[in-house]
Amino acid sequence: MTVYKSGKAWVDNLVVMKALSNELEFSRCGFSVAKDVGKAVVRNRVRRLLREVVRITSIKPGWDIVFIARPGAANADYYDLKRSIGKLLLRARLISENEMAYAGVN
Repeated sequence: MTVYKSGKAWVDNLVVMKALSNELEFSRCGFSVAKDVGKAVVRNRVRRLLREVVRITSIKPGWDIVFIARPGAANADYYDLKRSIGKLLLRARLISENEMAYAGVN
């Protein structure tokens, strides 16, 4: 809840990212997929894809991050979401450009 109120937001056409420093030695990520995105099957698919993208991405420690799917995410595939999240993390400086190049996000 604090991340929603006090966190800084970065917006893309598929995902909104809110982040707030947590002063811990690790980062925590949450995912929000509203009913605007689609029915339960679609929302669960989007949530699974978002989780997988974040799982394989090395995010700088010490952040609480919430990824909020926008309605366009319902029609996006894994690579679209990966590119979207990568751009947001890069803009927020929560991932290095070397990591972006390694992940194949341009």
